[in-house]
Amino acid sequence: MSVWGKIIGGGAGFALGGPIGALLGAMAGHAFVDTGERPTDTRARKQVAFTAGVIVLAAKTAKADGVVREEENEAFRKVFNPILRDEVKESEVARVFDIAKKDSEGFEPYAQQLAEMFKGNPAVLEELLNCLFFIAKADNVYHPKENEYLESVAEIFGLSEAAFRRIRAAHGVDKPDPYEILGVSRDTSDDELKS
Repeated sequence: MSVWGKIIGGGAGFALGGPIGALLGAMAGHAFVDTGERPTDTRARKQVAFTAGVIVLAAKTAKADGVVREEENEAFRKVFNPILRDEVKESEVARVFDIAKKDSEGFEPYAQQLAEMFKGNPAVLEELLNCLFFIAKADNVYHPKENEYLESVAEIFGLSEAAFRRIRAAHGVDKPDPYEILGVSRDTSDDELKS
């Protein structure tokens, strides 16, 4: 059985706490089998909470401009299914994604919980924001509402404005500034850039 099923079984999602635990607990009766096992592995619990939070934020990214297009659904599958494949059945991912994409509201508690989980590892949060940009840009339109949404997520994650601009520039939203993409100042020497 997958880590997801073990942790969610029997309403154990509530043990994760916060909005992610509540979401998983609410879905337990509909999507998972009770194995009688209870979550004891903190790493596994964190992994499942991350998975659920990622699905919710990705769905709400797709809905941020008001319309979820097939290109955005496909971008989600392309980016996240390889990561989630071992932990969650595709039908379980689709169920959470479909519920979350009904509107773009209510993402803040999920983003906050992920920010707290990974406050010591901002690289995870930056990569997650990078993946959310990929979804937002999948339909070849970067809507102002998508920018507002992603800016809010970055702020909740505690990412700097420079990090947000760097990720946005890497996705071609702005004219890419190589210094900003590398996260260095313009007065950085060539030797420092090479290292």
